[in-house]
Amino acid sequence: MSSLVGPDEDDPRGKPPVPDEVQNAVRTLIEWAGDDPSREGLLDTPARVARAWKEYCVGYEEDPGVHLDRVFEEVGGYNDIVLLKDIPFQSHCEHHMAPIIGVAHIAYLPTDSVVGISKLARVLHGYARRLQVQERLTAEVAQCIWDKLKPEGVAVVIEASHACMTARGVRTPGVTMVTSRMMGVFRDDERSREEVLGLMGH
Repeated sequence: MSSLVGPDEDDPRGKPPVPDEVQNAVRTLIEWAGDDPSREGLLDTPARVARAWKEYCVGYEEDPGVHLDRVFEEVGGYNDIVLLKDIPFQSHCEHHMAPIIGVAHIAYLPTDSVVGISKLARVLHGYARRLQVQERLTAEVAQCIWDKLKPEGVAVVIEASHACMTARGVRTPGVTMVTSRMMGVFRDDERSREEVLGLMGH
């Protein structure tokens, strides 16, 4: 059983304690990168990094689908496309743990009920706040909406920049990756697909 670093337990700011082995892992990484984890500026860095990663990956602690449990049926007969576009999000790639920063466009064609628009963003963030690849993130968001709302169609388009490409490796800034997942009528009917992509600006 891991021990916890003493000062954290009495932190008046209420910050959660961080296990010793987690902080030691960060210290090892700092040293391996070429710096001295015992110098003044880095003394508190291991705990800060650990807490930051707990926050970055808070999506593991929730089921994003719960945000779609409450639906509204009094929509005045509305049965056309519902679209939430330009939703900003941040994630981290599972290959280099580098930031993925972008926007998502989420649309669905309801049957006889809709959800609050903020819930679509919450579904996105629930999956984004995990170690990810953009392709899977796109598919997971679309599948969740498809399974929970049972709409006529779902369309998800994600545009993002990947620091694993812009800040390291090939080091090519300004590059955006675009992924999409079409389900139901948006996949089967070309006119519907063109309509929703047009609304998204694609």
